[in-house]
Amino acid sequence: ERRKSSACSAAMDVLVVGAGGREHAIAVKLRESPKVRHVFCAPGNGGTALEERMTNLPIGDSDVAALTAAAEEKKVALVFVGPEAPLCAGLADALNAKGVPCFGPSKLAAELEASKAFSKDFFAKYKLPTASYRTFKTGEHEAALKYVEEEYLAGRELVVKASGLAAGKGVLMPQSMAEAKEAVEEVMVKKVFGAAGDELVVEQLLIGEECSCMAFSDGQTAAMMVAAQDHKRVDDNDQGPNTGGMGAYAPAPCLTDDLKPQVLEVLQRTVEALAAEGRKYIGVLYGGFMLTKDGPMLLEYNCRFGDPETQVLLPLLESDLFDVALGCAEGDLKARVPEVRWKPGAAATVVCAAKGYPGSYPKGLPISGVAEADTVEGVKVYHAGTKQNESSLVTSGGRVLAVTGQANDFKEALRRAYEGVSKISFDPPGSSSNMHFRRDIGHKALQRLA
Repeated sequence: ERRKSSACSAAMDVLVVGAGGREHAIAVKLRESPKVRHVFCAPGNGGTALEERMTNLPIGDSDVAALTAAAEEKKVALVFVGPEAPLCAGLADALNAKGVPCFGPSKLAAELEASKAFSKDFFAKYKLPTASYRTFKTGEHEAALKYVEEEYLAGRELVVKASGLAAGKGVLMPQSMAEAKEAVEEVMVKKVFGAAGDELVVEQLLIGEECSCMAFSDGQTAAMMVAAQDHKRVDDNDQGPNTGGMGAYAPAPCLTDDLKPQVLEVLQRTVEALAAEGRKYIGVLYGGFMLTKDGPMLLEYNCRFGDPETQVLLPLLESDLFDVALGCAEGDLKARVPEVRWKPGAAATVVCAAKGYPGSYPKGLPISGVAEADTVEGVKVYHAGTKQNESSLVTSGGRVLAVTGQANDFKEALRRAYEGVSKISFDPPGSSSNMHFRRDIGHKALQRLA
């Protein structure tokens, strides 16, 4: 049973689980609440280590037992889970069993992301709009190859997906029948995604603009956020390999006022269907939609905030995130927040990555200019792959920073973000640029607004 918290004083501590830019943004937003005294981050990163009223705890984000023990020991009023892995491992279940309010779905509800095969079957069962598909289990790769061949001969292009969790990288976009067959072999035979490829989903390629449509869910109602759009490819003009995301902006103008009710209806039907199946969904429901000529079509669901979309969505949230998350955790969002409110204006974020990402890249590079970037009007630098090394800040991952600009209009938000980026360097003295970022974030929105 979810504990009703008496959260009303400014003496509430919270625990944020995760180590990325998403979690830094969540922690910063929770700290804004007048009800929050202190934010613990497990494990946090170099950015959360530097923030006032934040403390990093040396606990891995998937160590369910240690996270649950820390939540009890610190007597936190709320645990806010950033990444999918701990949710799929049952962290929310363990916390709820101890009476600790958790913003994040149960293991059963998180299967919506943990298994693409489950989610596609779920879409079909509840007639949610999605691409036609087939699933194949280990040992059925010959049947998968035959299906690929038949589809291409019938003039249909395909997408190949590892069904399990692959850190957002398990989706392959072949450009031909030969590449599609190669993708099947990579996932099912060569096991490039490990156990995530024990089951394969092959689905029809949808044509249109992709949009990240997220909602806060309390198990009965989906409160939709402003739409965002991210940039998956590593290089300008959407070239190069897929990444976890190189930048994002919100609101995304591609989700027009005509389309918003259609997307909200799908999100709401999903929450209701999950409840009917005994998978009450608490947390962020993140729908990836393709806006096709036949209307919005579901690509997939994630069971948490997107990264880097969080770094543009939360700056635009006017409502108190602590109240929103606690209301959801209690199963009655409207009791705490009758209407989730959003600020006018726009936000854009540019990811600064280590050169070489998403392939191999150097670590331990000195980071300079973050404080200068943070002084630019409307700019906040969120840390992802950073750590404090004695007295200095160094890189520790592929995606290192997300520089967010916020303004009354989209062009100015984008300009501010890039001005922030211009202040930052990952270079030891005497070396060439070790920092990579895209210079065309928001290009689709700029074309629409032109």
